[in-house]
Amino acid sequence: MRDKKDNATIDLPGFEPAEPMTAEAKLPPPPRVRRAPRKQEQLDLLGELGPTDSSGLPIWQNDPNLDLTGLPIWRRD
Repeated sequence: MRDKKDNATIDLPGFEPAEPMTAEAKLPPPPRVRRAPRKQEQLDLLGELGPTDSSGLPIWQNDPNLDLTGLPIWRRD
């Protein structure tokens, strides 16, 4: 349901239109200070994982304690 404009509100005391304000001289806003961008750095996320291929990713090596998805194999002893 939409609200309808209440024109009767203007007739109530205290809701008279405001008197026009005198135009005061406005100062321009101060210039914006630009911050120097933060220096980016390369993070070594892979660490020392051994030999890598041409793309920089570690070479896959078979680990008997992990399955092909890289999850640990639970063994009952």
